[in-house]
Amino acid sequence: MRTISAAETAPATYAWSVHAEQLKVKAGRHLAVDGLDLRMQNGVHGLLGPNGAGKTTLMRALATVLRPAGGKLTILGQDVGGRGNLRQARRGLGYLPQEFGFYPRFTVREFVEYMAWLKEMPKHTIPGAAQRAIERVGLTTRADARMKTLSGGMLRRAGIAQAIVNNPLVLLLDEPTVGLDPEQRLDFRELLRDLAVDSCVLVSTHLVEDVVAACTDVLMVNEGRLVFQGDANTLIDHGGPNDAGDSPAERGYSALLRRARNGGVA
Repeated sequence: MRTISAAETAPATYAWSVHAEQLKVKAGRHLAVDGLDLRMQNGVHGLLGPNGAGKTTLMRALATVLRPAGGKLTILGQDVGGRGNLRQARRGLGYLPQEFGFYPRFTVREFVEYMAWLKEMPKHTIPGAAQRAIERVGLTTRADARMKTLSGGMLRRAGIAQAIVNNPLVLLLDEPTVGLDPEQRLDFRELLRDLAVDSCVLVSTHLVEDVVAACTDVLMVNEGRLVFQGDANTLIDHGGPNDAGDSPAERGYSALLRRARNGGVA
């Protein structure tokens, strides 16, 4: 049994769950995130932006998969851009990438338990934590089904289950609603609200309506820079009847994107 250090049990002293200053991150040789400033605390934060805006690269940096190329990035009080304690930060993270790997012959339960083990959760807590995570995403009846037999939507829910199994303080979800039907998306929104009570949740999506319905805070990036941060009502207020979109939120998004491309920042 590993001995838990005093540092690990000490109360959190950081002001922000996620804090980035002039953050630069490369995707290959391309500078995909360029001088981004960001502060986030508990709540549901929606991340919007066109394809190629840097959303996935930003998510990967926040998940400590990519090291920053410049600037400062602090996750749960750990400076992960320099010589910070990545292991300590990762224990408080949950991450669902756009595409996640798994062993096809694993059952859903085995997959979630295996991911809990990789996150260094105490062995005796893993079965119960896995069961709770599976129940929260609505896969109780499929818990002992093999991953290879699941539909696309069920696979996505299994991915969400592994992301929340350790009750993360920072939860990063990249396109989590892909493959979910309308009823499942409503359930997912309710789950987000529940998780956000004690966690900082960042959701990247192209579905503007999901962001408006579930998120307390909206972030928008374009060409690697943060061009908007505010609540959903403020996003909507930026739109007008002549802007593209089928809803007030989409028209607000279109207006902000047009302004950003013309050199303006909201």
